[in-house]
Amino acid sequence: MAKTVPAPVKTPPPADFEHSLDELEQLVARMEGGELSLDESLASFERGIGLYRHCQQSLEQAELRVRLLLDPDAPDSAEPFEPEL
Repeated sequence: MAKTVPAPVKTPPPADFEHSLDELEQLVARMEGGELSLDESLASFERGIGLYRHCQQSLEQAELRVRLLLDPDAPDSAEPFEPEL
């Protein structure tokens, strides 16, 4: 008889980038501690992937907003800011 795997519980990401990043760092620390069961590790990894994607999407949206602010008519031609040393 084939064993069925329960569907993962979808937990929505936190509302903002900072909370998502904080939760992701906490998950990584717990996983690195090595005290989680296999099921807990898999669930944490799955949650971590979702948080990572949320953070990445937030960063991409922020970059787009900056590009639009730098040059609203041609955001693709905006040059990245290089600080003076």
